[in-house]
Amino acid sequence: MKAFVNFLSAFRIASAFAIIPTLLLGWYWTSFVLYVLASLSDFFDGYLAREYNCVSKLGGVMDHIGDKLLVANTLIVLSIVLAFILPIFIPGYPAWIIIVPTILMISRELYISGLREFLGTQKIEMPVPKARFSMGKIKTTLQMVATCALLFSLCMPQLVLIPRIEKIAIYGFYGLVWGGTITLWLALVASIWSATQYTKTFLGHLKKIK
Repeated sequence: MKAFVNFLSAFRIASAFAIIPTLLLGWYWTSFVLYVLASLSDFFDGYLAREYNCVSKLGGVMDHIGDKLLVANTLIVLSIVLAFILPIFIPGYPAWIIIVPTILMISRELYISGLREFLGTQKIEMPVPKARFSMGKIKTTLQMVATCALLFSLCMPQLVLIPRIEKIAIYGFYGLVWGGTITLWLALVASIWSATQYTKTFLGHLKKIK
């Protein structure tokens, strides 16, 4: 079971890199399916590791790397693609509305990693909060929902060409774009909130360091 759990984490890392060319080449359905499967693997590897008591240091590192790569790679490339495509379909759609939250959320990940790295040099751990509805988990959920919606919105123009569902596809496209955009900004709010919680924890540890 431990090998399977580690395989799921490795699959998420591989998917994080595979999504880059599929998005840039316009294989949006492939990108969407890859992202959904990778997101599901994030849930199942953690669940199986706890359920079967097969948590390992290697698995923990791979899980952490996979999560960060999946979010960073997908959001960066997705925001670039959307910045070029959306203004064509939605005149006046501002590219910065996708790019700004992407930059800030990735900056947040680097910031938290820096805090952890510093505490690591002092032999102090700063674990992820275990609460079921911690702000970090809410942030991750909102990121996944927003990214799935925006990825799927790229698939909708292909559905417009199918008779009888073209109107549904058009309305679905607009709904996914704006719904995904709003959810992405909500994820940014949760991301900043979570960062303040980590900062407070970091400052608490910092006082103890001589």
